Amino acid sequence: MWFKYAAMKILLIEDENAAARRLEKLLGEIVPEAEIVGRLDSVEAAIGWFQQNPQPDLILLDIHLADGASFEIFEHIKIKSPVIFTTAYDEYALKAFKVNAVDYLLKPIKVNELAEAIDKFKRVFQNPVPADYSGLLQTLRQQEGGHNYLRRMLIRFSNSFRLVDMSDAAYFYTKDKITFLVTRSTAKRFPIDYPLDKLETLLDPAVFFRINRQFIIHVEAIKEMHPYSKSRVKVDLEPPTDLETIVSTERSSEFKKWLVGDE
Repeated sequence: MWFKYAAMKILLIEDENAAARRLEKLLGEIVPEAEIVGRLDSVEAAIGWFQQNPQPDLILLDIHLADGASFEIFEHIKIKSPVIFTTAYDEYALKAFKVNAVDYLLKPIKVNELAEAIDKFKRVFQNPVPADYSGLLQTLRQQEGGHNYLRRMLIRFSNSFRLVDMSDAAYFYTKDKITFLVTRSTAKRFPIDYPLDKLETLLDPAVFFRINRQFIIHVEAIKEMHPYSKSRVKVDLEPPTDLETIVSTERSSEFKKWLVGDE
């Protein structure tokens, strides 16, 4: 017989319909008074949901979603809710999940395991501590060789959101203290929340380079290059920009090595 818990709001983030339906069924048995406040199937949908809604009491989060690893959500949203991670794969560090999350369940999820996770959640809920997934993210990056670079970015566009793949990012630049992203495919620019200093740590340095204080460029956005004074290089970008795109003196040597892939 399952324990009776106070009503809670639960968010399901799962891209497999059958798995999502099973979770809803099991939750109905274990905590019938709980409210499922949303059922999402992608990183993009999850980020959009969190930007429009208060955080739930509990999140059941699949690690592998339709458009990428769910950990990308944590790069965009400060998740404060307790999380129960679910996955069909066991290559991740179980110990890290046990320490940093409510629990970690392997699919197919068994009803008794989910019940135990919910019971553990209740203990955490009754004695709340600030949720902190930084240790978990660091562990995962280490497991992936430390190269968990930003692959896509969710951008507010007018009254909607747009997901931009970093392979389509021609360059980033700052103007009037605002950072902009310019796409290669459409030549459109979008204001983003990241400062260039933060972007430098998130973008793949094999294809992105910060040429000066104002610009980070993608290697495939380079149209032409010209010698400039003091051994500097002037870069013509595609799409073009009216701003000055000259590699700074202190970065010129490193830039030339980057162009040929010399680390």
